[in-house]
Amino acid sequence: MDPMKNLLPYEGEVFYYGNILNELDSQFYLNKLLTDIQWKNDEAKIFGKHFITKRKVAWYGDEGFDYTYSHTTRRALGWTKELHELKSLVEEKTQTQFNSCLLNLYHTGDEGMAWHSDDEKALGKDSAIASVSFGAIRRFLFRHRKSKETIELNLTPGSLLIMQGTTQSYWVHSLPKSKKVKHARINLTFRTMVASKSI
Repeated sequence: MDPMKNLLPYEGEVFYYGNILNELDSQFYLNKLLTDIQWKNDEAKIFGKHFITKRKVAWYGDEGFDYTYSHTTRRALGWTKELHELKSLVEEKTQTQFNSCLLNLYHTGDEGMAWHSDDEKALGKDSAIASVSFGAIRRFLFRHRKSKETIELNLTPGSLLIMQGTTQSYWVHSLPKSKKVKHARINLTFRTMVASKSI
């Protein structure tokens, strides 16, 4: 797939680079991320109710950034060696600088992500988010907020996707659940926090 071709027909920019890591390196990083990352179950407050998901998350960054989403706040941990290596690779490929990374661990296809956009104020308006996938191949969808037009692709292990421009303002995205997927998937989303660091 041509990484220079915008996957969105209008009001946003999404570029899929395909695999930026070979199979051996992709498996190496998957194993390191599974064992070395400080995973925790994700939490959310929806309509006043507190939920704990099966999906696990972790938050790393240049500084002790606080990141609040779904009414839950997390404090960034310092980069691991492997995360910093992947950050440098993504920055080289995208020519974009990032200072933080939200990681998601989906144990099987029974875990997914509902429609949402990454439009928190701490990320700044129209900032780029780069996503690197490891493990199981999963479907990934975009849907326009008004027209409801849907774009679908399969994210393969070792692949890179970047969302930028007005994507978060006009489109939502999701990771649908799938009974067919029996293996784990890890997703790294490199971001740029604009809020001042915590003291």
